[in-house]
Amino acid sequence: MADFTENFNEISELLQKGKAKDIVVAVQKALDAGAPAQDILEKGLIAGMNIIGGKFKRGEVFVPEVLIAARAMNNASVTLKPALIQAGVQPVGKAIICTVKGDLHDIGKNLVKMMIEGKGIEVLDLGVDCGDEKIINVVRDSDAKVLCLSALLTTTMMALKDTIDALKSAGLRDKIKVMVGGAPVTQSFADEIGADAYTPDAAGAAEVCRAFYN
Repeated sequence: MADFTENFNEISELLQKGKAKDIVVAVQKALDAGAPAQDILEKGLIAGMNIIGGKFKRGEVFVPEVLIAARAMNNASVTLKPALIQAGVQPVGKAIICTVKGDLHDIGKNLVKMMIEGKGIEVLDLGVDCGDEKIINVVRDSDAKVLCLSALLTTTMMALKDTIDALKSAGLRDKIKVMVGGAPVTQSFADEIGADAYTPDAAGAAEVCRAFYN
């Protein structure tokens, strides 16, 4: 059996460096050489994201580097997706993410989304300033297992509680795990409003989200 370790390492390194154009070439090269699409995803792209996630958590890289890596990941995913579909590779699961009503901040949300995708989970991104009705409809109509809510302002924190209460009123609270995060959010606040999980950073959020699919 052919050894594609060199290909996977190259893809991982290009992702960490955020080389969006070069990584597309490397992914195509690995596919042309016969590397399985799932292995390219797991041993190249996800492995690279896990390294970046760890460095981000330890303060060795910062938001700009992670966003550049995210762009490389997105480019590589577009190239890899047809091969994954052809091979019948399914995502681990589905998660919903959004910033709550009244809050227009999205950098944190985008970081968490990218880290979660790096764990092999499909993410439905509802964007910013997201009302409860929209969230309820997507939770009801999708087979997502996790809902990630972001609030970056003290003035929008209570919208997290409102959304959880709306899920209860709609009879959907037991259907989905609710994760909350954002600058003013704390573990005690998350406990108070009845969230299932809180994490202080994007890498931790991805790990907790992935654990819900085990």
